[in-house]
Formats: sequence, C-alpha cells, structure tokens
Amino acid sequence: MKNKKINLSGAFAILLSLLILLVFVPINMIFSYYDKVYDLTPSGKYSLDPVTKQLLDDCSDKEIEVYFLNSLFNLKSDANCLPVYHTLMELDSRDNITLTCFDPDENVELAESLNPTGALTVSRNDIFVKCGDNIRQISGNLFQTDSNGIIEYAGENLIAGAIYICTTGNLPTIYFLKGYSDKTLEGDYSSYRDVVRGANYRVEELDLSAVDTVPKDTAIICLAAPTRDISDSDREKLSNYIDNGGSLQMMLSPCSTAGRFENIEYLLAKFEIGMDYNIIKEQNPDWQLRNLNSEQDPAYFLVTYPTKSDDYSEDLTTDLNQLIANGIYSAGVSNIRSFYEITSASAMIEKASIIENLPTAMDSEEYTCISEPMGGDSTTVESAKAKSNEPLIMGYYSYNKQTGAKLIAVGCDEPIDNTFHIPTVGTRCLIQFSNSWLYNSDVDMGIQNKFNSYDTMTFEDGKDATRAIRLFFIVPAVFAVLGLAVWLKRRYA
Repeated sequence: MKNKKINLSGAFAILLSLLILLVFVPINMIFSYYDKVYDLTPSGKYSLDPVTKQLLDDCSDKEIEVYFLNSLFNLKSDANCLPVYHTLMELDSRDNITLTCFDPDENVELAESLNPTGALTVSRNDIFVKCGDNIRQISGNLFQTDSNGIIEYAGENLIAGAIYICTTGNLPTIYFLKGYSDKTLEGDYSSYRDVVRGANYRVEELDLSAVDTVPKDTAIICLAAPTRDISDSDREKLSNYIDNGGSLQMMLSPCSTAGRFENIEYLLAKFEIGMDYNIIKEQNPDWQLRNLNSEQDPAYFLVTYPTKSDDYSEDLTTDLNQLIANGIYSAGVSNIRSFYEITSASAMIEKASIIENLPTAMDSEEYTCISEPMGGDSTTVESAKAKSNEPLIMGYYSYNKQTGAKLIAVGCDEPIDNTFHIPTVGTRCLIQFSNSWLYNSDVDMGIQNKFNSYDTMTFEDGKDATRAIRLFFIVPAVFAVLGLAVWLKRRYA
C-alpha cells in the first residue's frame, strides 16, 4: 500500500500570506507615521531639486518664514497637489524655516500682516516667503499646462526664486529721476512708493547727472511730472539704456512750461510715440467726476482701458477691466495730456493704447473731450486745438521686440501722488500693474517643471489595436486559465 502524500500547498499559502501581512502592514504604518516618501517619478516630482537644496544650504543661517494660506490636509488629500505638499514638508524639515498654514478667512489678522501696505491681493492657496523685512508672494501659478495638455508642477522654481530674493535682498530697483520735477519721491509719491515696495521692488531716487551710466541694478526708470526738459547728457544715458533693452515709465503731466521738451520727445520717438502739449477736459457731464473739493470738474472724467486686440501679443488691461467690472475699482483720470503714434504699426515695435476717452454712447462715434493747449510752442498749440471732439489716447505701451525695451507713457501723475483721488484709482492700479510688465521680478532658478511620465502606444488601425489587446491581455488570460486547470487536476497528485 502506497503512502498518501500530504499536500501542504494550501496551508503554506495561508502561512505565507500571514507573514506578508505581519511584515508589510507595520512597515507601511511606520512610513505613514513618519511621512516618509521614496520619489520614483522620473522628474523628481515629490522631492527637492539639487538647486533648491543648495540654495537652502547656502541660506541656512537666515531665519525664513513660509506661509501657506490653506490647510495642509487639503493638499495631502488631493493627488494633484501632492508636489506642493512635499515641497512644503521639505522646507519645514529645515531648522531655520518655519512653516505656518492657516485659512485667511478664519485668521484675517495674520493674512493682513502679510500685506501691510495693501498692495497685494491675499487669496486662499497663496504662498508667502518672508525673511527679515523682505516678503514675496507666490499666487495661483504653481501649475502649468504644456502643449499636450499635461499638467506640470512649476511651483518649486517659483518658491526657490522667492527664497533667493528674500534672503539675498536682491530686489529689482525702480528709480525716480531727480532734477526735472517740482515733486519728489519722499514728499509727493511716498504712498505709492510704499505700495510698490510691498510688491517686492526697491524704490529710490536717481540723479543721472551724478553717474556715468544708468546703474546696473535698474529695473525701471520713472520720469514723473517733469516741468523742464532733461539734459542732453541724461538723454544719451537713457538712450543707451533703451537700446540695451531698458524699461521706461513716463508720467508726463500737463505743464505750462514754454517751449518743447525735445529730449523727452526724442526718447518717446524711439518707441514711435509722440506727446501733445495740451490738457484734456470732458464736456459731457455724464462722464465728468468730482475733484478733490467734491466739485464736478471737466478735468476729472471717466475713461476706458482698451481690451487686448488679437493683433497684439501684450495684455495690460484685462485683469484691471475685470476688477472694474466687479465694482472694485473705477476708471478715471485727472489733469491729463494725450499722445499719438508717430508711425503706423511696424514689425519691430508693438504699441497700443491703454487709456482712451469715452464716446457719448457705446454705439456712438461722437466725442466731447476738448483739447486745450498748454506749454509748448506755436506749432504744438495749433496741433492741440485740432484734437478736440475726437478719440484721444492718454496712455500707451510700446515694446521693441528686437531689443526688449519697453515703455509705459501716461499723460498724468496725479493717480500716484499722495492726494490719492478715489475715482482715479483704476489708473493708479494700471500704472502699478505695469511695473510687472516692464520688469518681471520673478527670479528663474533654472528648476525645470516636474510632471508624470506616461507610456503610449500608437496603432495604425483598429485591427492593429485588436491584435495588441489579444497579445497583451487575452493570451495571458488563456495561459492563466490553462494553468489553473492543470493545478486543479493535479492538486491531489
């Protein structure tokens, strides 16, 4: 009589399963407790780039505060937001970095402390980086979509750039030119200066006659309310600055100075813009605003900020117009002059209006603005008189696509001076927003966007796809069934 073989396969399988559970469940619990992650993504989506790690090592002696305006749980529970979560966790693991997460609607006081000047718009999911007196906001652009529709994580490059700016103090500088206006940065534009500083710019005065060239740290040169022409020497310095891709912001308020500002006109002409020697007044009571004495004044009136045309690449007004449509800002100007194009559209220079007068009605081609001569000479007087009752442009942007030089020209400075007239706040915001167009203050640390890697298969036709399905799915399934049948037949052998 043959001995019956004992089959331990079933018991062995159960024992092996129990051992696997005993080993891997505690390990997963431990890793979950310590939030340990092994990043196996090709682009390192859940770990810091070596550039970021080196930056953090270099500034390990500085106390850095990072604020995330939401709950970390919301990030961790959303698979799409995990890259942001792990970036913040890596930062928080550093001894010199303090991470604070809060809801801005629940902790309004803390949210306002991050925006003491009121220059920034604090929203949920924003990230703030602070070191000493320097503070940098990262808002709403942590993810980008490529041409194939794949969402990429761009947040680490932005966060690293913010840390670099705040720890080094290398803020872009906006220089207000001295010597050509009766107004000063300290005495007349200090409130605007503080707002711009809150947006991470350094704002200083510059006497060009005291230097050989425009300083290398210059982001924007601002000429506000000149009452006399700039010197020949300063014109050449600014001309060289423009030829090398510099950015100018000109707020050329009307003034009664006799004679033309030929050197200022020369610089405007490099951007194919000319200026009128006039002051614009609105005769339509429906468009008039009240002045600082609460009196209706034709020199204070409503305007429009033209929307971007499909023919142009630059867009300076869409965001502002949305805020105006929501009732947050008003679109007005005061004591302003007009400009004109010297030449028509060219391939090298793109220019478009950003402030225009309103017609009598939306479907009308009639205008009621009067152009009164102010300053200049006999030629400019006649030119100014001829521009009444027609469309007028009181603000331009101009962009030299070859050199990268940029210009913002606005026909008044009152929206940014310390009087701060509420009806003209829209124009103030337009000037303020234009700073980021004139000079993008974000620092590119060279950290590439991170994304998931996807494998794809391309089939010539439906038959080709069917053959692939049979090869990769049906055939293995058939072998599995055959293997199971053999096992069932021989399981007691």
